[in-house]
Amino acid sequence: MHNIQLVVFDMAGTVVNEGNVVYKTLQKAINEKGFDLTLDFVLEHGAGKEKHQAIKDILAQIDTAVIDSEPIFENFKGLLDDAYDTLKVTSFAGVESLLQELRSKNIKIALNTGYATPIAERLLQKMAWVKGQHYDALVTADDVMLGRPNPDMIFEAMELLNVFEPENVLKAGDSIIDIEEGKNAHCGVTVGVTTGAHTREQLESAKPTYVLDSLSELLEKLNV
Repeated sequence: MHNIQLVVFDMAGTVVNEGNVVYKTLQKAINEKGFDLTLDFVLEHGAGKEKHQAIKDILAQIDTAVIDSEPIFENFKGLLDDAYDTLKVTSFAGVESLLQELRSKNIKIALNTGYATPIAERLLQKMAWVKGQHYDALVTADDVMLGRPNPDMIFEAMELLNVFEPENVLKAGDSIIDIEEGKNAHCGVTVGVTTGAHTREQLESAKPTYVLDSLSELLEKLNV
């Protein structure tokens, strides 16, 4: 049995079902500069990252010329605001009951994300999630100097919630970079879930502790 005191969940694609709207918008913003990228390509090279960094990394894969990422990022933010006006956001099936069960066992819940804080908070508002009821802390790319795969967001969550040993932390996410983040923080358990950016095969390549098709399987793995 894992002695887990804190679970750090990625947001979109892991606990938040927003239909990949952020990465579809990222794809649109880049393609409006004359490219023809697929969503799979955008997910492969950008999933889980701070979104301006994701744009830079995607551009690095497709063109040897220097392309100014700033206008694309600014366009992305405007397009995303428009997309969010009518977007329906829900949690994945079983996630809210999982959170309540974990918190009933005195396991703390942190949400972390490569999104900026306003985007993350907007998602939570759309789902009517409340701090202290659904989760205990939110850490975004705005809160740290170094984004994923660096472990800074996990360390920030640990500090906020008074968890001192990384072996007592579980990190769960839908992308390879989530797993790498957890490993770089030396988390006791890393979990990939196939509900978002990456396939089972892609997640398994990062060698997490578990790969799940649904977070509802997590309680069984933790024996709680």
